[in-house]
Amino acid sequence: MPIKRSLLALLLMLFSAVCWAQASITGVRISPEADTTRLVFDSSASIDHRLFILQNPDRVVIDIRNASMDVDLSRLDVSRGLLNGIRSARQGPNNRDLRVVLDLQQSAQPRSFNLSPNQEFGHRLVIDLSHARLNPGPAAQARPATTPVASPAPAPPAAPREIIIVIDAGHGGKDPGAIGPSGTREKDVVLAIARRLQQLIDREPGFKAVMIRDGDHFISLHERVNRARRAQADLMLSIHADAFHDRRARGLSVYTLSARGATSEQARLLAERENASDLVGGVKLDDKDNLLASVLLDLSQTASIEASTDAAGRVLAGLKRVGRVHKPTVEQAGFRVLRAPDIPSMLIETGFISNPEEERNLRSTAYQQRLADAMLVGIRDYFRESPPPGTILAQQRRRQHIASRGDTLSGIARQYQVSMDRLREANNLNSNQIRVGQVIRIPSDS
Repeated sequence: MPIKRSLLALLLMLFSAVCWAQASITGVRISPEADTTRLVFDSSASIDHRLFILQNPDRVVIDIRNASMDVDLSRLDVSRGLLNGIRSARQGPNNRDLRVVLDLQQSAQPRSFNLSPNQEFGHRLVIDLSHARLNPGPAAQARPATTPVASPAPAPPAAPREIIIVIDAGHGGKDPGAIGPSGTREKDVVLAIARRLQQLIDREPGFKAVMIRDGDHFISLHERVNRARRAQADLMLSIHADAFHDRRARGLSVYTLSARGATSEQARLLAERENASDLVGGVKLDDKDNLLASVLLDLSQTASIEASTDAAGRVLAGLKRVGRVHKPTVEQAGFRVLRAPDIPSMLIETGFISNPEEERNLRSTAYQQRLADAMLVGIRDYFRESPPPGTILAQQRRRQHIASRGDTLSGIARQYQVSMDRLREANNLNSNQIRVGQVIRIPSDS
């Protein structure tokens, strides 16, 4: 009997330790560029976070649930880029949560996303700081922080924005792209698919579509990237149709930019064909060295490429329900149209226009609609999981809180800055008691 009790006690202790296990931030990397500063937080587990902007002075605050900081932030080099300093403090019930404050040299617009482990890195939280693109709201009347323990009141947030999806229909104008056995031109079918996707996205709450081209005209690859950046895109999809000398080749493919070159000979040849479309517009080759340097610089943005791959994987999963895929996983190649280092981007080959059967499919309005529907499913899945801060989807996601061990109703009220009465009313609670796993609705006026 005593042995059984000892074993039971040990199991309870182990269970408690697992339930209370925190994510440990084990490393912080800072990459300052001309107008963007990227921070990568390495962690032992996925990070549940939210962030907001403060002013006077300019700061970005990152609240991380159930985490600890195992890095000496004072040793980080913040002499370049938009950062002026970085500090952290424990907060929340039992001090189990973490607040990280980024002191800025000037106002900046933050973007964040989580990355899953790969062969080289574990869990990561990526924060991109760029020159502010939104008009800031009134300054917060917060007492200046003198120690990392300070918890300043957040500034009134700007109105939430829509997620911007940039759709790039490949080729156009004097560049017809690939041509099928029956004379179907790539530039025509991909524009038709792009327009259908635009209609779907614009009908989706919280999303807005921006077309790179909405007519039959030529746009250089460099200008396509520039237009996506001017639109402040959250995601860019470049839509194409494949071609091969062997007409038996068939299937859909999804590509992202590769940091190590093409993943297959076919991907390399395809990348060269698409890149060569600039020649049709009369672009000279005398800037090749500068272009190569620019591409190598962009390729160094490993985290952006991985975010692109995450989004592309979800789009590919949707496309697999429509037709046969040429490769079962996301491929990588050096497409210049995917070069924007701060925009997750993908290139979708909707099928082989050189294959007679797939050429017929690509001409079919019903098939075009099915492709657009599948792309929307992948886009929606990706952003529901990782909505950019400041967007309507991010606001909607914050309107609920799943209670974990150690949570209290009063602590949740403080975290979301809502009164206890409003919180009880919104959840039909007669007391302050909550249970682990309970979904607490956060009033929309919090």
